[in-house]
Amino acid sequence: MNLNKVFLIGRIATDIEMRSTPAGQNVSTFSLVTNRKWKDKSGQMQEDSQFHRIVLWNRLAEIASQFLSKGSLVMIEGRIQNRNWEGKDGVKRYTTEIIGESMQMGPKGQGGETLKQQEKQDDDIPVIEDGDEIDIKDIPF
Repeated sequence: MNLNKVFLIGRIATDIEMRSTPAGQNVSTFSLVTNRKWKDKSGQMQEDSQFHRIVLWNRLAEIASQFLSKGSLVMIEGRIQNRNWEGKDGVKRYTTEIIGESMQMGPKGQGGETLKQQEKQDDDIPVIEDGDEIDIKDIPF
């Protein structure tokens, strides 16, 4: 059995670029950033950010370019694809992309909300670390 499936939840890090292929198919590309926070052995909080190139096709591309913008929270479900090509300079280039097959948009931000304010809201969400004990009374539903 083979499986190539990825789920990413993060914020859009670049403006969404929308274009059409010569055959008339719409395609949107953008960068999505995901963050990971953890405590190191000394108890200090650490953070790592990963950037993912997202490619959306057809109606999904249209929806993303119409309703999403830099800083928007989004969940992308798709597959990983590796491509290579030869650049104009003759050098072989490689890239890894996430081909989005479905998308769920996060809550719409308040009009003038900045990316920093949105990230602060993300910090308000409790983080459960590996190995932390979970008390059933702490679950809000």
